[in-house]
Amino acid sequence: MLYDKDIREPLFEYLENTYGKVRLLEEQVMGQSRADVVMVVPDALYGIEIKSDADTYVRLERQVKDYDLYYDYNMIVAGASHAAHIEEHVPEWWGIITVELEDNHMDFYLLREPKKNPGLDWNRKIEILWRPELAHIQELNGMHAYKQKSKRFVADKIVETVQVELLSRQVSEELFERDYTKIWDAIQTYRKENGQKPRRRRRRRRKQKL
Repeated sequence: MLYDKDIREPLFEYLENTYGKVRLLEEQVMGQSRADVVMVVPDALYGIEIKSDADTYVRLERQVKDYDLYYDYNMIVAGASHAAHIEEHVPEWWGIITVELEDNHMDFYLLREPKKNPGLDWNRKIEILWRPELAHIQELNGMHAYKQKSKRFVADKIVETVQVELLSRQVSEELFERDYTKIWDAIQTYRKENGQKPRRRRRRRRKQKL
């Protein structure tokens, strides 16, 4: 039986070998769900859901609806125990990759190529960017800064203003360049320069042993 933790690293290697220039972001919030992996390519975002042999379909219907709002393409990576019926549980435009362990080697098979997602909502997709990244896109497109407006207002204004093909490339480029070690300081600097109060970094609470 393959678990999620067994699949991830070999999957990442498979995706890099298959798609070339990619960046893989894990556990991205999307609406009421969380994308297991977001694959960034130069002109699109792929949402990837992993259904290991240990997983069920209980939450999949809700997850599919969220993925279809946020990403240009979507795929599901299914363990061998799901291979026979996985096509019944995702829309026809979803790609399907099956995975099984053969002679201590992880074997991936592209059962179905992903097609362009017809339900993409650009106002949702752009939520993946942080405020300094949005500000850079505004600058690239010669837009008004809207420094006192909310992130939601700015994001929606970008979607209204920038042509889709260009914006697709710019969003991907921001995510390729994202530096998680520096982004907190970048956000704080942005807020300070624009007259906003700095945010406190949230600390995760440790679970108490019972």
